[in-house]
Amino acid sequence: MTTPSNKTYWKHNIRYLIILLAIWFLVSYVFGILLVEQLNEIRLGGFKLGFWFAQQGAIYLFIMLILIYVWLMRKLDKKFNLED
Repeated sequence: MTTPSNKTYWKHNIRYLIILLAIWFLVSYVFGILLVEQLNEIRLGGFKLGFWFAQQGAIYLFIMLILIYVWLMRKLDKKFNLED
């Protein structure tokens, strides 16, 4: 059974997922594949930036996105009194 509170909770949850997945898509597909040649003109720590995004930067960002999602969901659970 859905209540207005449940709908609001899931609306916030879906919004967080869409934003985080958009960032994931931007980093993995756009920076790692589509803009790789343009980014390779820039050097980061001796490596081409496009290569760095594809090999290491994307992984670091994905871990950050997971941690941000956990933080956001804990905050949302607390707001809706759904803590364990």
